[in-house]
Amino acid sequence: MKEGLVIKSTGSWYTVKTNDGEIHNCRIKGRFRMEGIRTTNPIAVGDRVNFEEDKESKVIVSIHDRKNYIIRKSSNLSKHSQIIASNVDQAFLIVTVNYPLTTTTFIDRFLAAAEAYRIPVRLIFNKIDRYRPNDMDRLDELKGIYEKIGYKCYEISAKNGTHLDIIKDALKDNINLLSGHSGVGKSTLINAIQPGLDLKTGEISEAHSQGKHTTTFSEMFELDFGGYIIDTPGIRGFGTIDMEKEEMSHFFPEIFETSQECQFNNCSHIHEPKCAVKAAVEAGEISITRYESYLGMVMEDEDSKYRI
Repeated sequence: MKEGLVIKSTGSWYTVKTNDGEIHNCRIKGRFRMEGIRTTNPIAVGDRVNFEEDKESKVIVSIHDRKNYIIRKSSNLSKHSQIIASNVDQAFLIVTVNYPLTTTTFIDRFLAAAEAYRIPVRLIFNKIDRYRPNDMDRLDELKGIYEKIGYKCYEISAKNGTHLDIIKDALKDNINLLSGHSGVGKSTLINAIQPGLDLKTGEISEAHSQGKHTTTFSEMFELDFGGYIIDTPGIRGFGTIDMEKEEMSHFFPEIFETSQECQFNNCSHIHEPKCAVKAAVEAGEISITRYESYLGMVMEDEDSKYRI
């Protein structure tokens, strides 16, 4: 039996890298799909696994305990979930103010999911080379919202190479997850910071201002300056799962901190009197868009937990 790191997942086959650098293509035993977790991918990039080798194939027989993972509903109508990646040190959400638009709803859902699994997140605002003055104003506004609550933000142009040295320093010696909508420039950024990979990139649909899916499966790449980067398929929507409504405020740091001053310990921050969170929103101390994202997540039903 051998042990290795899953560096690529196509849904039916998994590429596993052993500690001595050998690469093996493995499949999984069917029982992984019967362990009570209704996921589209029982094994994810970042997992450490054990596999057996015979004359015909190599089969993953066990998976090590995960340090963490980030998960989403796989689609609006699906009852299954999708593990995007596991055992990551930090995640980078690539955001574009335009070309295409990334909504605050999407950002906040991603951040909440990462908070739930204790994964630090940094925000990369890409395509600043294309931004008009009103786009730059919106960028400054968003940076103000997220830096205030502790999320590190970067302004870059992956196409022109602007500020990529800062991104490299942040990635160095970590296992890093890159995520975001299709078309925000994930593959372009990876190609820029790790020359030679030549990942396929796509153009934005001018009619719909959306990106086309150029990455169809998750894959981990080793960085020559230290660490790994996980490229993921573009996400159109981010549905949250396994979050109790009563705990939702825990995943919004500024709301959780302010809630200590509410009159009631179990305050939902929706209709109770003397709610410190509502007062902070009215005073402009908590962003209205963040509060609206919180309300949306608390008040939605299970069948609609999928938002762009």
